[in-house]
Amino acid sequence: MSAAQALPLMAGCLWLIAANLAAMLPSRDNHRSCATALVVIGVPLLGWATYALGPIAGVGLMAAGASVLRWPLKAAMERLWRLTQ
Repeated sequence: MSAAQALPLMAGCLWLIAANLAAMLPSRDNHRSCATALVVIGVPLLGWATYALGPIAGVGLMAAGASVLRWPLKAAMERLWRLTQ
């Protein structure tokens, strides 16, 4: 594995650690600000990792991110469902 491939993988692992740490912190706004920041950082990171490592690794990282951000993802899907009805 070259450095060009290891760097996005390490950044993705750091993102997952930061997401888990943010989930452990007490929050008055139900972690919405943390989830927003994680999504804003995570989407370009996911694109970078997919470009550098390939689509299989990108899908794996997306699944890992979705498992960490399952409640914001669920809320977004419910909003989308209400808009389409």
